[in-house]
Amino acid sequence: MNSIDTASLPEGHDELISTPPIPPIGREAECQLINREISWLAFNERVLAEAENSRHPLLERLRFVAISANNLDEFMMVRVAGVKHQVARGLHDSEASPAHPADVLNSINNRVAALMARQQTVLPKLLDALSGAGVSLVGQDDLNAEETAFVEEYFEREILPVIAPMTIDPAHPFPFIANRGFGVYLVLKNPKGSESNAVILLSSNMKRFINLPGEGNRVIPLEDCVILNMNSIFPDHELVEHFAFRVLRDSELEVDEEAEDLVATFETALKARRRGNVIALQISSSRSDKAIRGLCEAMDVEEEGVALIGGMIGLSDLSQLCSLGDESLRFPSYKARFPERIRDFGGDCFAAISSKDILVHHPYESFDVVLQFLRQAAEDPKVVSIRQTLYRTMPDSPIVRALISAAESGKSVTAMVEIKARFDEELNIRLARDLERAGVQVVYGFVDLKTHAKLSLVVRQEETGLKSYAHCGTGNYHPITAKI
Repeated sequence: MNSIDTASLPEGHDELISTPPIPPIGREAECQLINREISWLAFNERVLAEAENSRHPLLERLRFVAISANNLDEFMMVRVAGVKHQVARGLHDSEASPAHPADVLNSINNRVAALMARQQTVLPKLLDALSGAGVSLVGQDDLNAEETAFVEEYFEREILPVIAPMTIDPAHPFPFIANRGFGVYLVLKNPKGSESNAVILLSSNMKRFINLPGEGNRVIPLEDCVILNMNSIFPDHELVEHFAFRVLRDSELEVDEEAEDLVATFETALKARRRGNVIALQISSSRSDKAIRGLCEAMDVEEEGVALIGGMIGLSDLSQLCSLGDESLRFPSYKARFPERIRDFGGDCFAAISSKDILVHHPYESFDVVLQFLRQAAEDPKVVSIRQTLYRTMPDSPIVRALISAAESGKSVTAMVEIKARFDEELNIRLARDLERAGVQVVYGFVDLKTHAKLSLVVRQEETGLKSYAHCGTGNYHPITAKI
């Protein structure tokens, strides 16, 4: 069981905490190789260092806390899970990594504990500074009468119909908790004086932070709202103890890439991933070891998989607060430039490209020009075919819509969809099927390789014959992240 202790960390409100050096592990000291997992943790420590940088606006610093937390979640679910598999199976590829997996895992655990302690050190300071700037994250004890009445009404209207409180007893076994599942564990005492345990799971579709009425930007965490209304859930019971908890599961996909149907194989693996082993059980501060042991036994979690955190858990949700408050709390907005040459040709991408190749430099120049290129290709009756790679995109992707529109208008459209986009596999499979239904020919790339590139080829019938127009770039076609 790891207790995240912040007492040993350096003091200071706005001083940057330097990232510790990466120590070699085992035989790595002999060959001067840096372990991949420890190197990644050092990268995420640099992300968190941006939250400690007083030169950044406060909400941007809070955003970096959220980013570092989300990064760490994915690291635990995939990379740590992979190392644990190696330890359990006795695997060790000495050529790939001189360090033994057990030594790597021990180093990871120490580094992760230190990183989480840094998060819990910087967060209260940021929240205190944000409160002075008009954005306040408050607890149930900080509410005035108007806010308390609002929270009670909000709970009855928005939360109670959604949650399913459950007492834990032989007739009600502990429920399955999905990956990144979040909930509240309760110790209750009935009027006769006997104690019982209960759990309330909080859906990821529920807002983690609830805006309070009145002036300013005051919000309360969802879990505090639930605890404040405990009498509505368990009337006639005394609340002895409670704590929030969060589950991270093994999300590494094991896929037989020699299977005849790669999509069906991925779908099977994705279903199995939903019930992966618990990699980490994060628990907010608790007074009772007995209650923690009860939760661990119910979830079949070993002691080394438990992290006791002396503060808020699920810090990736803090990104929900970054739109609040004054604009001075965020980086100045940047308006990307649209390529002038396309404007010179009246917005005709093909005419502009025919005159001369165009180098578009994101984020300084707008990604909208790429969307305009594909929309024009879909609508232009002279376009004969479109070939397109898709690695990561969004559920309602304008690029996918353009490809569907092109196929429905009779053009030959081929999309190479890369399934192996971590945590976007299900979305990519769904989009591939949407494309197929519209008449797009979908292929799934190379079995042994991952396609991580922007490639689009448009063939157009012109007076001189067929002419090809291409878009090439690094990264993906996600309209949001591709901008940066």
